[in-house]
Formats: sequence, C-alpha cells, structure tokens
Amino acid sequence: MKQLTHENIQNKHQKFPIHIVCDAIRTPENVGMCFRVAESFGVEKIYLHESSPFDENRKVVKTARNTLFQIECEFYSDFDEKITLLKRLGFTIIGIEITDKSINIQDFNFKNHEKIALILGSERNGISNVSLTDFTIAIPMYGRNSSMNVIHSLAIALYEITNQLGN
Repeated sequence: MKQLTHENIQNKHQKFPIHIVCDAIRTPENVGMCFRVAESFGVEKIYLHESSPFDENRKVVKTARNTLFQIECEFYSDFDEKITLLKRLGFTIIGIEITDKSINIQDFNFKNHEKIALILGSERNGISNVSLTDFTIAIPMYGRNSSMNVIHSLAIALYEITNQLGN
C-alpha cells in the first residue's frame, strides 16, 4: 500500500445545488477553510458579509489554498435581505444550528429540496436571525462539549448532504 499524490487522484468534479451563506464569519482561517471544504464538496456559491476578510488577508489565502477563486463568491451587506432573496429564488434555507426545533442531520431528507442554502452562524453568536431559516439541522455529539467549530460543522453537513444527493 502506498499513499497517493494529488496527481494520482481523480475526483468526480460534480457540482451540487448548494449555496453557503456565511453570517458574519470573521476569523480568516474559517473563511479560507470554508472555501476549501466547499470546493471539495462541489458547492456552487459562497456568500460572505462585506466585512469578512477575503483575498487581501494572507491567512484566508493560505488556508483556502488554491480554492479561493475556484468557487463563485458574492458579498452582501444585509443578512436578512440576502436570505429573503434566496427564498424568492427557490432555495430552502437550512441553518446549521442547535435550536429547540433542530432536526438530527441524519434524519433530514435533503433530496426533498431542489436548491439548498446552508447558513453558517458567526463563531461567537451563531445565526443572527435564525427565524429566517426554513429548517435547522444539528449534528449529534457524544462528548461533553456542546458545540464545534463552524467549519467542522460545515464539513460534516456537506458530507451528509452530498452523500444523500449523490445517491
């Protein structure tokens, strides 16, 4: 057995009808990793708040590696307005957030939704207006900690979504 290099690996290069809205994600490493993870799972588009760090920030560039311009990105100024527009465009708005109405991610049928907008809350405060979501999903955790890094949550969610949509 030998470890494969990037040149040895052939991915499907598939796109999924998934958009990610970053609700005031401000940590440069999280912004960069959002692009890296999203590109790996075939996400169509990322929305960043206009105050989020981007390509002028070396930490964003470093953590995103070569994915920063491989995925479409749009900046917004008003979160509520952006979510309202996505709803009008037919997106199901799904927040990755622990609420009293959250559905276990493994129990949520993503195939029932033609276009998905995944909402990532800020590192400190979560989703600023969770009432705008159509659904919230939660990732089951078994340790003592009640939360995880926003990008780890994104990776787990994208794995589950693309696993369902790809089958």
